[in-house]
Amino acid sequence: MNSMTGYGKAVVTKQGRELCVELKSVNHRFLDISTKIPRMFISCEDIIRNGLSEGLSRGHVDVYLNYTVTEDVAKTIDVDYALAEGYINAASNLKERFGLNDDFTLTSLMRTPDVLQVRREEESEEILREMLGEGIAKAVEALNAMRRSEGEKLCRDISSRIDTIEQLLDRIREFAPKVVTDYRNKLQQRIQEVLEGVEVDQAKLLNEVAFFTDKSNIDEEITRLDSHIAHARQLLSDEHPAGRKLDFLIQEFNREANTICSKSNNAQLTDIALALKNEIEKVREQVQNLE
Repeated sequence: MNSMTGYGKAVVTKQGRELCVELKSVNHRFLDISTKIPRMFISCEDIIRNGLSEGLSRGHVDVYLNYTVTEDVAKTIDVDYALAEGYINAASNLKERFGLNDDFTLTSLMRTPDVLQVRREEESEEILREMLGEGIAKAVEALNAMRRSEGEKLCRDISSRIDTIEQLLDRIREFAPKVVTDYRNKLQQRIQEVLEGVEVDQAKLLNEVAFFTDKSNIDEEITRLDSHIAHARQLLSDEHPAGRKLDFLIQEFNREANTICSKSNNAQLTDIALALKNEIEKVREQVQNLE
């Protein structure tokens, strides 16, 4: 399973051209793509989006392209004859009006701003698309390698925390029956103190204890948490992206932990349940980064 955080880079060279593709990703509920590319690649955005969609399922991805020409390519020089004629006429008028020597030469005219413009031949869209497709594929591969490495670390951490959750649940399972016994003993003791030696009606006492037992029973919550723990471990071992499923599952973890806290009428049991909730919250934060 992959993390949604990573960086990938690829450089493609072809026919005197070089294209550098950089991808940076962070967590996001869906696949969200943001491009920062030269204008000449605007018509090729479909290649970027298709390439990312094939290799990624979730995450916000920033795409950066840097394109350079590494060798001389054919260039054309355009002459603005109207502008050149205007400069020549202006020079002639200045000479006649102020009696100046005419030192306006051809070289001077060629150096005059905007008279000559160097234009490079238009880039071949076929070559651009070919280079971009190759660059995106390699960059996605590099990005996924880093995301896979980060994902393995996250899974190990989450798995460790799942083990801690299971240990806390075992403590709750072991402690829960004692809550009823302690309640019965304390209730009987308080009744005897109030009634000062009067014999206690055991039937009514048992009814009260039974009512408390039903109200505070957390067997169902414990059973569901056992099932959720098994399901979480199964998802963590899955090679396919399961971050969204884990996110929903952790919400169920939280729901059961909240119910245990609300049913708890014992300070020690409440402390264990709160520790359980704290560990679940740490898992939830980590799961947010999984693809």
